[in-house]
Amino acid sequence: MSLPLSGLTVLDLTHVLAGPFCALTLADLGARVIKVERPGSGDDTRAFPPFKDGKSGYFAAINHSKKSIALDLKKEADREIFDRLLARADVLLENFRPGVLDRLGYGWTDVHAANPALVYGSVSGYGQTGPDARRPAYDMIAQARGGVMSVTGEPGRGPVRAGASVGDIAAGMYLTQGVLAALYDRQRTGLGRRVDVSMLDSQLAILEHALAITTVTGKAPGPTGSRHPSIAPFESFQASDGFFVIAAGNDVLFEKLCLVLDLPVADDPRFATNAARVTNVRLLKRLIEAVTLDQTRAHWVAKLTAAGVPASQIQSLDQVLKDPQIAARNMVVDVLDRNGRAAFKAAGNPIKLSDAEDRTTRAPAPELDGNRGEILRWLDEG
Repeated sequence: MSLPLSGLTVLDLTHVLAGPFCALTLADLGARVIKVERPGSGDDTRAFPPFKDGKSGYFAAINHSKKSIALDLKKEADREIFDRLLARADVLLENFRPGVLDRLGYGWTDVHAANPALVYGSVSGYGQTGPDARRPAYDMIAQARGGVMSVTGEPGRGPVRAGASVGDIAAGMYLTQGVLAALYDRQRTGLGRRVDVSMLDSQLAILEHALAITTVTGKAPGPTGSRHPSIAPFESFQASDGFFVIAAGNDVLFEKLCLVLDLPVADDPRFATNAARVTNVRLLKRLIEAVTLDQTRAHWVAKLTAAGVPASQIQSLDQVLKDPQIAARNMVVDVLDRNGRAAFKAAGNPIKLSDAEDRTTRAPAPELDGNRGEILRWLDEG
């Protein structure tokens, strides 16, 4: 029941979120991940709240199951160790601004020449090319410039950042895909490739409906709240005790919805097709809520689910963590401390593979430089 990336070694030079998220995914799939950190302070997220017993829960959630060694790549002795790590590694991940590692002698050209089989994964705000390649960026910068904030929030109100760090996470996901593709290609060629992922590029790549609307109509969409701009009814609705969501994504589901709610619109041309329903979405919402306001969210979710119409209550994170479906899928795992006790909670691995163990615990998040001796012994054994 070995994991598919067992035996693979990843050097993780990244910090904060996009790169560490990629490294975490590779670790969850079985890779040995060696986190190379700044001496003294380490990854910025070691200082991010919330804290438990002086340790960051944020850092633990993104960096569990990794090993840590602190190296100053400007010092000759540490460079010698890093060179030995590069010679043993399959993948190097970095998220410095373009040019930083080149000045240190560890840019793609130099590393590839010395280690031609190494896959070199880079994630940055704007990528390795283009006029703004060297500009700094964070998650919200990517969401703002990439268009996500323009379609997030309620109409007529100020712009809103998405509640999850989609600028970082999307880039981390695309970096993972690129690294795995490069590893597959290496089996054929024996050579590593550079994987260049931009946070800005990744934001555009996830704006499927907004891109289609803008390029076809010539008009950029604005925020639509919880509503999908191309499907109706597909948004939140009010019940007697609060809001819940209905996603009737096709004509068959809309017909079932009408039967459950006893909506007399079966022969109304304003709602006969999805396109017509999108055009008349405000009227449709009023008609639906005229019915749903009479009963609770739980009532309507149960009735709609029984009829096969996708519907859900809007859960807070504490409710999500207790959701029986989440539990059944092992999506909340314990991050252990050095003594083997549960210290933090983290998201499980959403990639479920046949004949592979889906562990309920994760190895501890590393202390800064806490695995130096172990890593150096591993190098000597090689």
